[in-house]
Amino acid sequence: MSSGNETVLIGKVSATHGVRGQLRITPFSGDVDSLLTLRSIMVKKPGGEMEIFAVAASKAHGKKVIITLKAFDNINQVLHLVGRELYALREQLPELPEDEYYWCDLLGLQVVTEEGESLGELVDIIVTGSNDVYVVQGNGREILIPALADVVLDVDSDAKRMTVSLPEGLLDL
Repeated sequence: MSSGNETVLIGKVSATHGVRGQLRITPFSGDVDSLLTLRSIMVKKPGGEMEIFAVAASKAHGKKVIITLKAFDNINQVLHLVGRELYALREQLPELPEDEYYWCDLLGLQVVTEEGESLGELVDIIVTGSNDVYVVQGNGREILIPALADVVLDVDSDAKRMTVSLPEGLLDL
């Protein structure tokens, strides 16, 4: 298991919300509840450094989260944060049910078919309306794999490998 001091990419500031300095967050997981318990967040500056902010309040807003930071109370103070990535310490995040993973645990996994054919590395995750899509790059190509239970057969965190059963015709060009 990962260290509690590890930082985990949890989302992105997609916009401001209202005029009181609240931020609209797009979470990088299907579960907004994991963000509602955070006591602090880290915002990545353009130069790569992290800025830590205490969270005053948070609430679910559809598939997004509205966060109020203690340091700010008007929209002009938070405009510079729009578009930035948010991180949290892993120790602040709740344990997930079996067969659920944080994105940081999936990115970088080697993806193989159930027959053992290497497809490449999981490099990105696209959020869609119905299910996420895993972006796998390898062998000079990019493959988009739906994140569905009948497609993703196994995730072995220790071996850093994901085993998939590709839908018929997915690799046909």
